Amino acid sequence: MNPKPLGRLTKVDLREYWKREDTHFTPWLAQEENISLLGDTIGMELEVQGQEANVGPFRADILCRNTADDTLVLIENQLERTDHTHLGQLITYAAGLDAVTLVWVVQRFTEEHRAALDWLNRITDDDFHFFGLEIELWQIGDSVAAPKFNLVAKPNDWSKMVKDAANRPGGLSEGQKAQVEYWTSFAAFLEEQGARFKPPKPYPSNWMGWGVGRSGLSLQTVANSGEVCVRIEMNSRDHPSWFHKLHAATDEVEAALGFAPDWLEKPGMKHSMIEVRKSIGTKDQKKWPAAHKWMLEKMDAFDRVFRPLVKELDDGPLQGG
Repeated sequence: MNPKPLGRLTKVDLREYWKREDTHFTPWLAQEENISLLGDTIGMELEVQGQEANVGPFRADILCRNTADDTLVLIENQLERTDHTHLGQLITYAAGLDAVTLVWVVQRFTEEHRAALDWLNRITDDDFHFFGLEIELWQIGDSVAAPKFNLVAKPNDWSKMVKDAANRPGGLSEGQKAQVEYWTSFAAFLEEQGARFKPPKPYPSNWMGWGVGRSGLSLQTVANSGEVCVRIEMNSRDHPSWFHKLHAATDEVEAALGFAPDWLEKPGMKHSMIEVRKSIGTKDQKKWPAAHKWMLEKMDAFDRVFRPLVKELDDGPLQGG
């Protein structure tokens, strides 16, 4: 039996689809499905805030928020090879902002500019992340061309964590080392399970966060010595009506989740939460597999139920409230 014939990939000139960066490529990239493809490449869930957007004294091609922690993500585009001008812009942004992720999207990286991003990732602290991506278009026969992002430069989060630990008086405490070990184990579990959630970098913290489709909210996991927790945390100071709008759908939410979380409004505080907890002692490594399994089950449920709901939220008053 003869095998089925296979097509051949053909690389397409970017300029056949995007004549100009500002009026063609940038608007295309800012569309939700395309920024999602870029976000998947760098391991972040992004929400576009604007195009040609002012950020203090700067203007970014595309301004986004990382929905997991609400930090700025600035994207600079070039439909050609890298140059010193754009590299200078990235450095200027980093110098003028407190915390930011900088993404440089180009047709081709020169070796010098790729090395420059690697160097910036080494010398800056954990508040700054530099990514370099090359974009390509491919098609098979007469098919519609498909975009592909290639990750050329990225932060080395593990080495940054080690460097940060080395700068702490006395290095990491025993408790912090245990936290790093737990999240390293959880990251491996997520990869083994093929979970949709990107594995967290192993940082000394009792919690980790992921996006849930909207800046101002995040999906978080918490591991303490005596219990684990999964929660939706929202910024009630900037969005005071969101908690009440979600709480108004309590019956539907709990039916869809299959369990009843705790609804914790925090009047006068920045964050309100919707969470579920389980008593599992994470000091005992033998209990980690059960903790990991429970966390992922609740993360899947929270993401499935809340993701479509939070995309519909606005800052208007609660109807009838």
